[in-house]
Amino acid sequence: MLPSIITIDGPVASGKSTIGHLLAQHLGYLYLDTGAMYRAVTWVARARGVPVEDEAAVTALAQSLHIDVVPPTADDGRQYTVLADGEDVTWDIRRPEVDATVSIVSAWAGVRRAMVAQQRRIAAAGRVVMVGRDIGSVVLPDADLKLYLDASPQERARRRWLERQARGENVSYEEVLAMMLRRDEIDSHRSVSPLRVPEGAIVIDTTGLTVEEVMACVLRYVETADP
Repeated sequence: MLPSIITIDGPVASGKSTIGHLLAQHLGYLYLDTGAMYRAVTWVARARGVPVEDEAAVTALAQSLHIDVVPPTADDGRQYTVLADGEDVTWDIRRPEVDATVSIVSAWAGVRRAMVAQQRRIAAAGRVVMVGRDIGSVVLPDADLKLYLDASPQERARRRWLERQARGENVSYEEVLAMMLRRDEIDSHRSVSPLRVPEGAIVIDTTGLTVEEVMACVLRYVETADP
């Protein structure tokens, strides 16, 4: 019997999103990158004229907004469909203006509490691979299988630099590494849901490993887990 609820946490560019999506496809489970939910709040706030710097207003919006993440409803390259009050916002949440402000929204404690409640609601149905930075530690501490993917800052910066180079962005490896180290510092020391290895999680260091090698390792743990 396979674990029904699987969490994958880890720092930026540790491979958790790639592996989470592949694992969900392999198992026939829902893939849920929880960052998409914070992006949905950000997009709706901007669309409705709610200032993202207004913690009380954004928190009220997050508390009233019904967000669902479901399997892809269109064959357009999406990994899942994100619905905000029933509206498909899957690609809207990837707009540059969301990129620029989602970190503000996701830092608000009230927003995080509202999203945790919605993430638990979705996970209650089971058969889900949920990815983020506080899933095994805060959102679903009793998950059937908890994984934590990590890699050296240099390796993670190299991956992200190659991604940005492939998109035609003119950025140096040194700049990406500096941003990576700053993000690690913020994520690990924030007062609300800091990034940490969840209790009971299996840590997998992906430094120097291919996606195929990491997947093989993850599948061994999935197949031997005791749900």
